[in-house]
Amino acid sequence: MTGGRTMRTVGRITRRALLRRAAVAAPYFVTGAALGRGGRAAPSDRISLGHIGCGAKGGFRDVYWGSLLLECAGNPTCRCLAVCDVDAERRDRSKAFVDEKYGNKDCAAYADFRELVTRDDIDAVIVASPEHWHAVQTVWACRHGKDVYCEKPLALTIREARAMVAAARKYACVVQTGSQSRSIARIRFGCQVVRDGRIGKVTEVHAGCGGPSWTQSLPPQPVPDHIDWDLYLGPAPWRPYNGRIHPGRGWVGIRDFGGGGMTDWGAHHFDIAQWGLGMDRSGPVEVFPPGHDGARGVSFRYANGAMLYHGGGGVTFKGTEGQVSIHGLSARSEFSPRSLAAELRPEMEAAVTGNTGNKNNLDNFLDCVRSRRMPNADVEIGCRSVTVCHLGNIAYWLRRPLKWDPAAERFVGDEEANRWLWRPMREPWRL
Repeated sequence: MTGGRTMRTVGRITRRALLRRAAVAAPYFVTGAALGRGGRAAPSDRISLGHIGCGAKGGFRDVYWGSLLLECAGNPTCRCLAVCDVDAERRDRSKAFVDEKYGNKDCAAYADFRELVTRDDIDAVIVASPEHWHAVQTVWACRHGKDVYCEKPLALTIREARAMVAAARKYACVVQTGSQSRSIARIRFGCQVVRDGRIGKVTEVHAGCGGPSWTQSLPPQPVPDHIDWDLYLGPAPWRPYNGRIHPGRGWVGIRDFGGGGMTDWGAHHFDIAQWGLGMDRSGPVEVFPPGHDGARGVSFRYANGAMLYHGGGGVTFKGTEGQVSIHGLSARSEFSPRSLAAELRPEMEAAVTGNTGNKNNLDNFLDCVRSRRMPNADVEIGCRSVTVCHLGNIAYWLRRPLKWDPAAERFVGDEEANRWLWRPMREPWRL
C-alpha cells in the first residue's frame, strides 16, 4: 500500500498524468487512437467502476430519474466493469443492460459486494444500496483502495457516518456523497448569497422533508428464490422477509434500515440549510421536539442564534434584510424583496453560464478521482448533514430537548440519547 492506496491505483493515476503531460508537451506524437476516438477517453484513462445496489437509483430503469448505472454507462470517461445486488433479477437485468450498451458480455455480476471491491481492475465503486449498508460497503471499498460515490443519506447512524469519514481519510480515498444539490449552480449561488450576508443576519431557516422512521413489524412472507434475504439484511437485525421492504421501498421508514423522510429528503434539504449557514464542518447545538415554541416539527438552534425548523417546502432562509428560497427538486433559487431579486438575477445567470465548474455530481466525482481534489459533496459534508437528520429523528423518538456538542459529536449530559449515536451490527458485520 502507498498512502492507503494500492500501487496499482497509484500507478494508473501516474500513467494518466504522464499521458496528459505528453499530450501538452508533444501533441504531434500522440495518436488519435491513444487519446480515444469520438470523444471517448483512451482506455488507460477511463475510470473503471463497480456498481453496488441495482435498484431504482443504482440500477437500470429508464423511467427512473437519476439512474446512476444509466448515467455511468453513457459516460465516455468511465467504464462499468461489474454490478452487484442480492436480488438476482435486478443483478441480471443490470448486467444485460451494460453488456448491450458496450456490445459485449464482459460485465461481471456479483451477489456479494466483497467480491467486487477486492478486484484489482476496479478504480471506484458506486454504492446505491439501502441506507443500512452504506457504511460497511464504503469502508470496505476504501480499505481496498477504491474511491466511492455513496448515495444519500450517507449512513444509518451518526457514528457510522463518522467511520466513513475516517476510512476516506485513512486510505486517501475520494468519497462523494450523492447530494446532487452540491453540484447545481443555481443552488450553489443561492447558498453563497446567504453566506455572503446579502440577506443580513440569518434568523431562521425552514427545511421541508418527511417524518422520522419507526419500529415496524410486518407479517412474514415466503422469500422469493431470486433474493438472498440474509445478505439483504446484512448488519441489520434479523427479521422475516416481507415484500414491502424489498422490492418495495418500505425499508426507508423502518428504523432498522433507514431514517424515514427525515434522512431521505432531509439529506437534501438539511444539507442545503447547513451549506447556507456555513456549517459544513459543524452543526446545531440544541435540538427541540415538536411543539417547542409552537413549532409543528422538530427545531434546531445554532450557536449564532439561527433557528432551523423542520417543515415547509424546499429550503427558505430568512434574514434581517431579505429572504432566499431554494427548491432542491426543481433546482431553483428565488430572492426577496424584489430589489434584491433584480440585483442578483444577472449575477446568478453569470454563475450558471460561466466556467465555474458546473458539472453534475457524478461528473464532479469522476473529475476528482483523476485530480485527487476534494469533491463538491465530500464525505465530511455528507456526515455533518446526515447528522442533522439523525438529531431530528432522535428528538422525535425521545420527545425532549437535547443539547448537542458538534465538535465532540455527542449529546451533552444525556447518555440515553447518546445510545442512539450507534446501533449494534449483526454478526459478522462490523466497522
